[in-house]
Amino acid sequence: MGIEQQPRSVSQTEQYLDKCAWQYYLQRVERVQPRPAAWSHHGTAFHSAAEAWERSSRRLPAEEVVEIFHDEYTSRVNESLAQEPNTDNWMSAGRYTGGEDIERRYNLGMEQTAAYVEWSKTHQPAIWTEPATGEPALELSFMVELGGVKVRGFIDQALEEVDGKIRVRDLKTGTMKSKFQLQTYAVAMRQQWGVEVELADWYLAKDGRLSRPVKVGVVSEAEIGQKFADMDAGVKRGDFPANPGFGCNFCDVSHGCIFFSPKT
Repeated sequence: MGIEQQPRSVSQTEQYLDKCAWQYYLQRVERVQPRPAAWSHHGTAFHSAAEAWERSSRRLPAEEVVEIFHDEYTSRVNESLAQEPNTDNWMSAGRYTGGEDIERRYNLGMEQTAAYVEWSKTHQPAIWTEPATGEPALELSFMVELGGVKVRGFIDQALEEVDGKIRVRDLKTGTMKSKFQLQTYAVAMRQQWGVEVELADWYLAKDGRLSRPVKVGVVSEAEIGQKFADMDAGVKRGDFPANPGFGCNFCDVSHGCIFFSPKT
């Protein structure tokens, strides 16, 4: 299936509309191999550990949950090292080199995983049960049509509140937060499951706490659908304008970009 016919996602749409459509082209059309980043493996491993903990009905020993993070993170880092053994070529954050960031995020992720276990024991968020499967709503898959465009995605957690209403939650190990992502999740829940979602939030692993709630019930399906329609139309036109600037320093395919001028 060509890129023109593929379902869209929040990450694709934000990359195309808000970051750089040329980056979208390089990654998804030209298939430029992105530089590895420890923060990506950190996030994936944390999500895997948190999901395993929740699916166990919070019965797994904390050390086993942390071990899941260890195994997932180590496996993914080793795979990336096999492709790019020179850690100087890895993406890095702040003052850290690629190699330093690998070790730093391993230790940070182990601590954050243990902290999430303790936090959830204390706060006891009630995971919603998906009606069709009877399974807990974790990494909840959806496929809906918004703005005439097929949109797919995965919701980290859907929760049932005391008043019976549903809240969606995204788990974040980084600092970038997307209201559009939460708004899309709310609209998807309404369309696919007939459930109204008024509030959403993020669990911030960096701080071991929840964000302030985001009002997502006020956003219309048409408003969200327009963004997906705009992105889809641009891709189908073959329109991929570059957006060179400060963001280029954090682009994982800048090495394949004709518009990127590295700092000297």
